[in-house]
Amino acid sequence: MMRISQVGLGNQNHATTQAQKKRNQQDFGNEFEKAQLKISNHAQKRMSARKLNLADDDYVQISKAVSELQEKGSRETLLLYKDMGLIANVQNRTIITAMDMNEIGTVTNIDSTKFIK
Repeated sequence: MMRISQVGLGNQNHATTQAQKKRNQQDFGNEFEKAQLKISNHAQKRMSARKLNLADDDYVQISKAVSELQEKGSRETLLLYKDMGLIANVQNRTIITAMDMNEIGTVTNIDSTKFIK
């Protein structure tokens, strides 16, 4: 009898472990999805014309900032990062335009600004 109950507990633990792994994979998938940023065609053209380049780690920093702004209810934001300003639609997680620091004068139709260090 004791062996049967141990096998039963082992199977139960295995099932619990499998369910936990599946939940962790789903959580990772959700986090990965949240981290995704889109760049509009307009923003891509402006970045190319101004020689503004972003590396993978830059995207991670910007994504974190967008997530923070999303939690605070922001909709349209000016992100100031390195030598550039990026306007982003926070809800869609999309960079909609880009400019270098010399072009930033008056910015309208935003509800937040984030300095990313």
